[in-house]
Amino acid sequence: MSAWTDRILQEFPSDLSRFWIACDPDDLLLDERILHSLRERGFEVLPFQDSIAFRTEYEERYRAAWDRGEEAPSKALVLQLRGTELAALPWDYVRIGRMVNLSLADLFPRLSYSVLRHIDSGHHEDLFLAHNRHAAQPLGESATKDFILTHIFEISPYLLSRSEDFWRQVLRLHYHGAGLPELLAKHVAAILKETPLGALPIEALLSSKSYTMRVVQEAWTRFLSRYEIKSGRTSNGDAAKKFPEVSVPFEHPDVRLIIDTMFLEGDLQPVVAPGAVVNLPDWVKVGLIDDPQAFGDIVSDGAKKIAADLPTNQATYRDWVETARRLGEIISRFHGLSAAVAEPIQQQVRSLQYEADQSLQDWLAHHYTNLSSLPAAKGPVMVHHVPRYLSFRRSAGEDRIALLVFDGLAMDQWVQIREHLAKTVPGFSAEESGCFAWLPTLTSVSRQALFSGLKPREFANSIETTSKEQSLWQRFWQDNGLRSSEIYFRKSLKRTHQLVDLEEAISKPTMKVAGLVIDMIDEIVHGAMLGKRGITGQIKAWCETGFVEKLLHLLVDHGYQIYLTADHGNVDAEGIGRLNQGVVSEVRGERVRTYRSESLASSVPADIETFRFNSSGLPTDFLPVYAGTRGAFVPKGDQIVAHGGASIEELIVPFTRITIAKT
Repeated sequence: MSAWTDRILQEFPSDLSRFWIACDPDDLLLDERILHSLRERGFEVLPFQDSIAFRTEYEERYRAAWDRGEEAPSKALVLQLRGTELAALPWDYVRIGRMVNLSLADLFPRLSYSVLRHIDSGHHEDLFLAHNRHAAQPLGESATKDFILTHIFEISPYLLSRSEDFWRQVLRLHYHGAGLPELLAKHVAAILKETPLGALPIEALLSSKSYTMRVVQEAWTRFLSRYEIKSGRTSNGDAAKKFPEVSVPFEHPDVRLIIDTMFLEGDLQPVVAPGAVVNLPDWVKVGLIDDPQAFGDIVSDGAKKIAADLPTNQATYRDWVETARRLGEIISRFHGLSAAVAEPIQQQVRSLQYEADQSLQDWLAHHYTNLSSLPAAKGPVMVHHVPRYLSFRRSAGEDRIALLVFDGLAMDQWVQIREHLAKTVPGFSAEESGCFAWLPTLTSVSRQALFSGLKPREFANSIETTSKEQSLWQRFWQDNGLRSSEIYFRKSLKRTHQLVDLEEAISKPTMKVAGLVIDMIDEIVHGAMLGKRGITGQIKAWCETGFVEKLLHLLVDHGYQIYLTADHGNVDAEGIGRLNQGVVSEVRGERVRTYRSESLASSVPADIETFRFNSSGLPTDFLPVYAGTRGAFVPKGDQIVAHGGASIEELIVPFTRITIAKT
């Protein structure tokens, strides 16, 4: 256990109280490692976001048990208050609860709080050690920024005098998924403004991975032109306004090392050479495809690297989101290969998928329960955080927001759509992340959570249907200050002719938020006959109709900020045998069955490979039984594409902020 975790836990001595109130304005308790450590000691943390929802949880699961002299779900309950105003709490809580005060200002007394509040909680542990070792006296705002840049991000802007030094740092940051907070990126840009590097878009390069990758991709295309190689990826004047021409020192060994890996893992796309290339340095070939087999080799090498880096049980959710993203890039590339090139590496990719699933399921057993309580202010961790995050974005000045939910969209299929948009939409940019769907990864469970902002047990009466989604979406936004006339919801979008009616609705001056379900991917998946490789061709044909780019342009033209996500993904699965139980199972999915009692859930025949994984976020009488590994409850040996289970391709879905530069 780290010194940082120890410092937080010392505020919660065991057996001192069974009901605590933590005034926690900086969400320190909602760090996944802190939550995990508290849970191991018998403490459950519940954020106080809604008094009625909290009281229901507290009264039903804790107080009733304590009053009966029985054990509650945990030995102690911690009410986490995001602030210090106790008047927001019911008086009976304040009367019986034991108070604890936690804040960044108290834990980092020698650093500027105005800077600290911009630093992601994932850095708190390292910052705590650096603060105790190196912060000898109180530091002002500027000095605190320099301190954090030096000790956390290992950047000293005053020493970045050469182009190769700057690009090495930029690429290193984004490869490790640790772009600078905007506050620090602005600080570095101000320092470098009067240097030879000052002409670069420094702030955007340091803070935005998607922006940086597009700039580097364009720079790579220009670099290859030295060898008379022309890229098949199109560029245009409009895109150049968003992604300026800059020179990247690709030849420098430090830069080249990171670039190699980014090509292997899919952050950068190799350029297809029209014919044989001569006099080309060997190191350039990782970003060049001069024969069909070369792309297969890139996929194979990328798969090896991901397999060697799979997260362990000590990993964070961010590690798994990044792994899912990298795996999605590899799978998308694999499905784009010709059958002849794909066949020799098919088993390697399949083995990677199975290994990733097994590692993820082991991790879920220790950490999944904590995910639903993590803060959403800087990005959703689970799909039910999405509405709350969008509400934060509206408070930050995004007046009009559109949420596009691509039903059933897996990470690899988002990569395919993204690459289509990158080629066809001038100025297209995507800030990519991911979040966890709800288990079981069924539409009625996870998509309702996504639109309602609720955990599934909070919409138990409609958990087997999607008919309440619109009313749940309306209720969330009305609870957050909007009128019904300012809220829009629509399902079943997939054809360009539907955009006429859509434009009429969203163009109304009063409209503020739009929730849109695009269901073409799910429709393709449920009719798939040739697996996910076959789905790739169908998605390509759908993209070529122009529906997605027309939808995006429509929203941008009417002033909407666009966010894209999915309720769940999908996976290639193989039949393990049907469950012939009549009406015993309430929900009869191909990857999961749900039951209303423990005795019914235990009735699954022992000769069919299944596993149980119950979540505290589900209703107590909603018990899933999952098909083992990548199995499905269909005749043995049948190959299908399905969802409902706990594979990495089903459970971790894209969450992307899309922008299109206006010309």
